[in-house]
Amino acid sequence: MNTETLERIIPDLLSKDESTGEETLKLHIERYEFASQHLNKGNILDIACGVGYGSYIIAQNDSCETITGVDIDADAIAYAKERYKHPKTTFINKNALEYTSNIKYDTIISLETIEHIPNPANYIAHLKTLIKPGGYLIGSVPTTPSVDANPHHVTDFTPASIRRIFKKLGFEEVASHKQIQKFSFWKIALKQEKRAQKMRPNMMSYYVQNPSGFFKRIYATIRYGFSNHYITIVWKAK
Repeated sequence: MNTETLERIIPDLLSKDESTGEETLKLHIERYEFASQHLNKGNILDIACGVGYGSYIIAQNDSCETITGVDIDADAIAYAKERYKHPKTTFINKNALEYTSNIKYDTIISLETIEHIPNPANYIAHLKTLIKPGGYLIGSVPTTPSVDANPHHVTDFTPASIRRIFKKLGFEEVASHKQIQKFSFWKIALKQEKRAQKMRPNMMSYYVQNPSGFFKRIYATIRYGFSNHYITIVWKAK
């Protein structure tokens, strides 16, 4: 399992007092705690669960009867089975876009996943096929630019753009939770933080090839300063 990446949160291995380390973990845990407050009682799916710490958080909730954690990384799933095992949890190694189930879930959680998908609408539509009518889909995305800095992200969102996709697919918004993560420009630019060393190399070359990404970054910096913004939304499947 690659532990030196922006895309793998392993609580036991994070550096303290870094915006890309324990500060990022706090945001992830807060999202799972928000999700745990909006569960339909029954079977839960945590898709793109990583090493499983979030599934473990959800398993503590009385509304969770079972929780299935799915991730494409076999090593992450192996780690989850050992470190975050719980009587309610099952961990499966599978691509989120290909995962199917014989049951319909009461709640699906997919945090910090949608920005990785080339066609977000197709992914969300796929998840909808796995939800019971009236069930919840809880998803989170960055709402400030991230594609320029993170080579694993392929879609930038705003609060308005992510809402348009879900509403077009027939979801009704139930609740939302916004987060702001401030960061040091110099620490990130000079890659002084351990996980920041895996940011996109040659960003100026990226901007030359993708000028819209440069203007997005400038606009976001003028409007929000040196901070990343995120939103987690609870959606009801109609």
